Amino acid sequence: MTRKLRLRQFEALMAVIHHGSVTRAAKQLGISQPAVSRLLADLGHTLGFPLFDRRGGQLAPTQEVRFLQADIQKVLDLMDQIGEVSQSITQRKAGHIRIACLPGFATSHLPAVVARFLKDRPGVSITIEPDRPERILEWMIDEQFDFGITDGFRGHSAVASRDIDVRTVCIFPAGHELEKCDEVTPTDLAGERIIHTLRDSDFFKSLSSAFVAANTGLETLVETRQFTAACELVSHGLGVAVVSELDALYSESRKTRDFMG
Repeated sequence: MTRKLRLRQFEALMAVIHHGSVTRAAKQLGISQPAVSRLLADLGHTLGFPLFDRRGGQLAPTQEVRFLQADIQKVLDLMDQIGEVSQSITQRKAGHIRIACLPGFATSHLPAVVARFLKDRPGVSITIEPDRPERILEWMIDEQFDFGITDGFRGHSAVASRDIDVRTVCIFPAGHELEKCDEVTPTDLAGERIIHTLRDSDFFKSLSSAFVAANTGLETLVETRQFTAACELVSHGLGVAVVSELDALYSESRKTRDFMG
């Protein structure tokens, strides 16, 4: 039965080549001198030719070993590289992450999260692909992406998910009479022209239901897919909007940065 070559045999061979001595090679490898001699004997037997000649009191690699030496070193370097990469992966410092998310999220909240995540992970790269919820679900089911950030997700057997509740707030131009309200209800918005998400979205359906329950009509001014767009419209003095608190805070912080800058 043919014997298999072992990495430890190559390490012993290269250590002896470097030091010219089994004793010094054993010290470098942290094993006994007989152990190094045994590794070399087994390697020579497997390869079928002598590994060293003795010259001037030192061991010199034979012509056959010199022919293989560069390839053996490549193998050892590759194993070291694999070890470093595997350690980085274990420490979450290497790899590639694919994220599918809503368009508004890709331009508002996600960049700051990605920046913090990559700061101490130089070996990690990320793909961000914005699209509508239906498309994100298709990608996740087909395993084209590692993470999906979406809304209106009702579960799927092929996808593990976690729901994160985000508070809803009402935003309006400065000086609006709604400023006197501690809490804004659908009744308070009676007669207001509302900027809201598209009518086929789960968010709009929930919003509409709240107005129906309060026996109040919802008057549409603008429909938009993204909360960030609604925040921009309100900042220009155009109507009021009901959006996620995340988007409202992001819009406010951006206005502050623009003012400071």
